[in-house]
Formats: sequence, structure tokens, C-alpha cells
Amino acid sequence: MSRPTIVQLLVLIAITCGTATYAVAQTQAEAKAQQEYRQKISNSMANCSVDSGPAIKVTVTGIKAGGGTLRVQSYNGNKTDWLKKGRWLSRIESEAEAGSMTFCLPVVSSGIYAVAVRHDVNGNNNTDLFEDGGAMSNDPSINIWNLGKPSYKKTAFTVRDGVEPISVKMKYW
Repeated sequence: MSRPTIVQLLVLIAITCGTATYAVAQTQAEAKAQQEYRQKISNSMANCSVDSGPAIKVTVTGIKAGGGTLRVQSYNGNKTDWLKKGRWLSRIESEAEAGSMTFCLPVVSSGIYAVAVRHDVNGNNNTDLFEDGGAMSNDPSINIWNLGKPSYKKTAFTVRDGVEPISVKMKYW
């Protein structure tokens, strides 16, 4: 077996370092993506004050009863993320109050977003089709054919540098 030349050793070192650098960069990118998604936050209306932003100020109307859990989630307004498990950006959970409630969802930058709201009426953390309610940005129609999952194109909206106010109406069976 012949000994490797200096050039071969240098190439091997360069490849190994390059692979290590690529692996570190890939891990950093994955960690950043994980930080971007699944942020559980409190409902701080200070994030929707005049001088803050970008943020989404969500007014939820038509809440049929108090109690249970109201969950408000923001998503990137694209096909890859919209209503995909674990792809929500931020989530606020609060005890539901009958009538209407307002929430503030800060976003990292201006862009295209979508919002989904779920009222788990009995607070059992399961979807009970005949009891629980839901709402989405732009209030798209929901029917048996789309099973409550309208296209991201129907729910997406633009957030600029300030606070974008939206209103959604809860729908129950």
C-alpha cells in the first residue's frame, strides 16, 4: 500500500473540514428554524401598541360560550406551513370568554401570514367536531369537502412594519 502524497492529504483535510463546516452550518440552520416555529407566547397587547410591530392584532368574534381553551396560532402564509403540524409560528392559549376577545401575535418581519383559531369548548385537548369551534383569517368558507382546511391562498394576508388588525368569526357545528 502506498503512502498518500502531501496533496492527497491536503485534499482529504479540505474535504473533511468542508464537510464539518457544512454539518455545522446545517445544524445552525435547523436550530434557527426550530426557534422560528412553535413559540408559545402570552397575550401582551403592548406588542400591538402604536409604536410596535410588526404584529397581528386578532379580534375573535362569535365565541359561543366561556370556558374551555381558545388557541390562536400564526403561520407563514404559504403551502409548506399552513395548518401543518408543528409549523405554526406562535401560539397564544387563553380561557375562552363568550362574545369576543382580542389577541396580539408579534411576527419576526413583514411578510405573508395566516391565522387559525380553535375553541376547545370542554378543554379536553381533542377536536370534538360537534362541539368545538374554529376560525381562520379572511373567514373562508368551511365545508365537508375541505374538512375545515381551506387553502393558504384563502387565508393569507400581508403584514407590513406596523400592526395589522384582522377580525375572524368563530364557526361551530
